[in-house]
Amino acid sequence: MFKNIAADVFGLSDIGKIIEAKDFDKTDIDEYVFQEDNEKIFVVIKSKSDEYCFTNIAFIHLDGNIAASKKKTLNRYLYKHYPISHVRIETAGTIDLDAELKFKYGEQEISIDIDKKQMEQIRDLYKTLFTISEKCKDIQKYMATLQQSHEAICKMFVLRELPEQVVLSLPDIICQTVQQVESHYNTRRQTIQHYDFSAVFERYIAH
Repeated sequence: MFKNIAADVFGLSDIGKIIEAKDFDKTDIDEYVFQEDNEKIFVVIKSKSDEYCFTNIAFIHLDGNIAASKKKTLNRYLYKHYPISHVRIETAGTIDLDAELKFKYGEQEISIDIDKKQMEQIRDLYKTLFTISEKCKDIQKYMATLQQSHEAICKMFVLRELPEQVVLSLPDIICQTVQQVESHYNTRRQTIQHYDFSAVFERYIAH
């Protein structure tokens, strides 16, 4: 019991270490990355019981905190469904051996204890996740604007108020215009909803 209390006080309970890129293939979580689909690992944090992985498209958690069992649960959170937000660092105190990286993915919140000797790497990861969180906000904002514009344009093609003879004389034009509107919407949506953050990781994470 006293060992457990001491571990909590000094931050020894389950400190993670940021793994070097050359050793990614030695981690368990490496086996669950969709490399066949161009998913790429940029950061892995490994503790005694857990592994945390940040790829260009997802945050992955291999959770080993299952009571009375050696089983682990793999949880995958795509940034497009679980946007990163509220990124912050709790730096180590005088007697602490770890710093805490905290953030939200979707509506869930997590805190990861990391060896304070790796503070430079922690700061780099903080910059990366903060930038991703801002880009996620921008994507949501641009999509809201696009949706509003699309709905407004669609209302322009309501035909019930037009005279019947006008509707009958312009069916092809109306049909073609509607198709163009839908095509433009889908193209813009695909451009805006770009949740591959390889460039962000490459900017801040040194390999």
